[in-house]
Amino acid sequence: MTPVRVVAVTSGVRYREKLWVPWYWWVLAAGFALSMLLAAAKFLGPAVGLGIGLGTMAVAGAILYAYSRTEVRVDDEGLHVGRALLEWPWLGAIAALDAEASRDRMGPGADARAWLCLRPYVPEVVEVTVADPADTHPYWLVATRHPQRLARVVRAQLPRADAAEDTVA
Repeated sequence: MTPVRVVAVTSGVRYREKLWVPWYWWVLAAGFALSMLLAAAKFLGPAVGLGIGLGTMAVAGAILYAYSRTEVRVDDEGLHVGRALLEWPWLGAIAALDAEASRDRMGPGADARAWLCLRPYVPEVVEVTVADPADTHPYWLVATRHPQRLARVVRAQLPRADAAEDTVA
């Protein structure tokens, strides 16, 4: 009898990235919690200080974790950024922007109607044109640590030949 080979079925995910906060933000949160512990311990006693310090670290950790949960994903449905979804029929041109072009596009070159998912610790973005005429957002700016790779994956999935656009170096 020939052995049966089981192949896992993939969910069609072609790109996935979590926008985790940098490690030093956790160090800053721990330092803040420690300062709260020391201040409270000095004036309210060591037991209260310990409780306040642990509580502060728990709250700061929950905030940092929640802020880090944003996921950028490309799959069979389209481009997911956090809970937002731009489906394949509405995805237009995509451009990977370097840090300088990203700063310009987030500042003086910005359109106030743009949909943004930015993180201060991620200096580069991709700009995705929205091809839906009914959508009020002309484009999405999405922070990513790998803009070239994300743009390449999206371009490979686009059904329209006119959707490819050169990257900004």
